[in-house]
Parts: sequence; C-alpha cells; structure tokens
Amino acid sequence: MRRSLLQAWRGAGDGRTFQLTRYFTATSLLAFVVLAIVLYLLELGEQRFFASAQRENGAFLATVQAQLLQEHKEAGRTNLVAVHEAGHVTLAHVFANAVWNSHFAPLVAAAQAVPVERCRAPALEAQGGTPAALQACVAELRRQVTALPGFSDVDAPVRALMRRTNVFKIKVYDLRGLTVYSSELAQVGEDKSENRGWRSAVAGRPASELVHRNRFSAFEGQVEDRDLIQSYVPVQMARGGIQGVFEIYSDVTPLLQQLDAATARLADVTTRNQERVQQAAERNQGTMVRASNRLLAVSAVVLVLVYLALLYLVRNGQRIIDAEARSREQLALREQEWHRDKMATMATMAANISHEVGNPLAIISGLAQEIELWRSPADFQPEMPKMIVDQTARISQMTRRISDFANAGSDAPEVLDINQLVRSVCEFLRFDRRFRGTPIELRPGQGLLACEAIPDHLTEVLMGLLNALEENVDRCGGAGGTRIVASTAAAEGQVRIHLACERGQEHVECRVPPEDARVASARRRLEPLGGSLEVSPGGLEIRLPAWSPPEN
Repeated sequence: MRRSLLQAWRGAGDGRTFQLTRYFTATSLLAFVVLAIVLYLLELGEQRFFASAQRENGAFLATVQAQLLQEHKEAGRTNLVAVHEAGHVTLAHVFANAVWNSHFAPLVAAAQAVPVERCRAPALEAQGGTPAALQACVAELRRQVTALPGFSDVDAPVRALMRRTNVFKIKVYDLRGLTVYSSELAQVGEDKSENRGWRSAVAGRPASELVHRNRFSAFEGQVEDRDLIQSYVPVQMARGGIQGVFEIYSDVTPLLQQLDAATARLADVTTRNQERVQQAAERNQGTMVRASNRLLAVSAVVLVLVYLALLYLVRNGQRIIDAEARSREQLALREQEWHRDKMATMATMAANISHEVGNPLAIISGLAQEIELWRSPADFQPEMPKMIVDQTARISQMTRRISDFANAGSDAPEVLDINQLVRSVCEFLRFDRRFRGTPIELRPGQGLLACEAIPDHLTEVLMGLLNALEENVDRCGGAGGTRIVASTAAAEGQVRIHLACERGQEHVECRVPPEDARVASARRRLEPLGGSLEVSPGGLEIRLPAWSPPEN
C-alpha cells in the first residue's frame, strides 16, 4: 500500500515526482492566452459593431434630414403655387368683372367664326403638313383673330389693369382652345386644346404650375431668368357654365429666392447638425474604444493576477507534493531499515533462544550420561536428578514465554488484556542480548480496563518503541544501571501504556526523535484503533480507548 501511494506521485516509468507546476504552467498559460484572445476578439467585434451602428445611424439621420429638407422645399413650392393659384382665381374674377363683358366676351364670340380645326394635328397630317406649314397656319389664324372687331381695344385696358403688378402675361382662350388674346401678340392664334391645364380649366378646375423661363415677354418688356406661376382659370358665367379660360403668369422669383434661401439656411443647419452628429459619433467611438481598451487592460491584469495566484498555489502544492514524496520515500527507506533491523533482532533472539535452551539441554545430557554410568547404589548422587528437574523447569519457562508471545499475535480486532499482551512482549524481548544491559521492568496496573485492538499491530508497536528506547539510552546519558519501565494504567476512559527509562529511583529523560520511522509507524498503526502516541522527554505513552460491551 505504501509503495502504491508513493508511486501515485511518480512520473510514468521514469521514477520522477509528478511535475504539477510544469504541466499547469503550460496548460493554464495556453488556456489564459486563448481566453485573452477570445476577449480581445469579442471587444474588437464590439468596437466594430458600435462603429457600424454609429455609421448607420449617421447615414439614416442624413437621409432623414435630406428627405425632410426635400419635403420642406417641395412643400414651400406647393404652398407657393397654391397661394398664387388662389390669387390668380381672384384676379381672373377681377378681370372678368372689369373687362370681360365689355371687351373679351364680344371678342370670344366673334372668334368663333375663325376655323381652328384646319390647324390641328390630325388635319395637318392628312394634308402632309410640316412644322413650317403649322407655323403658317397659326400665323393665318393670328391674322384673322387680330382683324376681328374690338381686338385692338382690348390690349390697352388689360395693360392698364396690370401695370405695376407682378403679373407678366395674360392670355384668353375660347372653349375650343384658340388663343383669342395674349399680352404677347405673337402667341395669338395658337391652339391649346391639347394642353392639360386648359383642359382642366374648361372642366371647371383651375390648374397651376411653377415654371422657369430664361427669357420671357412681360408687360414691361423682355425679362430673363424668372420663376413664374402659370395658372389656367375658368371664366364662370353668372347663370352658370364656362365662357372662356384665362392663362395668367405672375412673377414669384423673389419669393422663390426667399424660399431657396430659407431652404439653403435649413440645409446649412442640417449640414452643421450632421457634422455635430458625426463629431459626437467619433467622440462616442473614441470613448467606447478607450473604455474597451481599459476593460481589456483590466481583464489582462486580472488574468495575470489570477494566473500568478494560481501559479503560486500550484507551486506551493508542488512543494507539498515533493515534500510528501520525499517524506514517503524517506519513510519507506526508514521502514526498510527498521524491517532489516527487526529481522536482525529476530535472528539475534533466535540465536539467544537457541543458546538459552541449548545450555539446559547440554546439562541434562551430561547428567543423563553420568547417570548411565551408575552401576551400584554407591554411585547414586541425589543432586543430579534435582539438577535435571531444575533445567527442565528452566526450559519449560522459556518455551512458555515463547508460546505466550506467539499466542498473542492475531491480525483481527479482538478484546485484549493489555497487561498480558505487554507482559508477553517484555518477556520475549528479554531473549534479545541488547536488553541484557537495559532490562525491561513491567509494572502492570490494577483493575485495568480491556480494550479492542489488533494484537499483531499492538505487538509490533510495542516492540518498535521498546527497541527505539533501548537505542536512545546511551545518547541520553543513561548507560549503566538504566532500565526501561513499561507501566499500564487506566485514566479518563482510556488504557495507557507508558514507556520510560529509570536509573535507581530516578527518572532518566530519554528522547526518541519524532521523525523516527518506528514512531511514525506506531502512529499509523494506532490511528485506525482510535489510539494515539505521545512523545515527550518523559518517555512514550500509548493511549487506547477502553472497550465498552455492546448494549443488549
């Protein structure tokens, strides 16, 4: 068992102690490196994810702001068109109230005599017409319309009404789409029947749109690069129905410039906000990176400290393992030495027993040979039979001591008479020549309690400790007249066996080293029995629990 315990701490096949520190250092270092790499990759992934989220949020915010800016721009233009459309409707009513019945109604009625169908696309295509033919046809229509009675009287009041206003052009259409009046004379006679704005107005719904003209003919002359609101407004008759259509152009360039300026300012604000958002995102990213780096640094420090702490514990464990291994090896060596010493003692005792038994036998043999020579009563010597009887008693006493020692041995627990067991061991050791100079004196206690123990183990313990005491007598200054006293007593529910040295009536301090293999072996034998061994300058004391009979 001792050998198996010792080999448990040895390396495989090389007889060396298990190198816990080396294996732990390699394995744990690899594990900590892998853990550190995993932590680094996780933190790097977190940084990349945060940066990606920041970029996506910034792009989303930029898109939203661009959409809002576009919506603001379109809403401004839509509102501008709607407001001016309402103004154009009001202006058309003013025109109708002022000059329609007196000027435009007769002109529109007279224009019905002008044939416009021949200048429309289907008629021209049937005649194989070209753009030049269309222009010629429109010019002919213009000539016919301007020649109508009352045409020359219309332009002056219209221009008078529109003077110093933002209205740049006015056109009047009949219900066929023919331009019967335009403040730009070159457009009179044009056909707008295919125009969606005119169609909407003829159906009773005003239609407006924002247009840009690089050059435009206005009441005040030619203007350039202008933004205009173009509206088609129906002329409602008092009794219901549509009499004609006004096309009104008003200049909204300043308003549109203001809208564009407001939009540009809003765009600048949006850009600055986006820049601030980007800067905040960069700051947040930097903060996150620094926090992540601090976390990695703290994690690295913690890992290093944990690794060092574990390494320290493992090295201490390795030292304990090595110390235990060395202790077990030394103990095994000491036990081997003690075993060799015990075998030598047994051999010595066997020789002593042979000598002790041989002397009486030699005496008896000599006396028997002498008695064999007797021939007459005169040869009889009465002391010789008595000598034979004495020597026989001596042999009988020695064999009884040997028998008592042999019968005391058993490898199973049993209830023992401690006095008898100690006596048999002491009597047996008297055969050992070493104890002739240091005799053993037995002082059995009275009324001693029985105890349960394994006789073989207790015998081995007593023999080992008595031999240890005998070997240390000389070193304790106890040579000459020193004896070993083995006494038994009962105290505190225990059976105690005290082994000490005395010279005369004086007690001799005789220390047995605690590291002695026989002391360690005795403790291992006594612990399973519930006993203990106390080593002190006063000697050695074995303590065993008293036996208690089982309750019925």
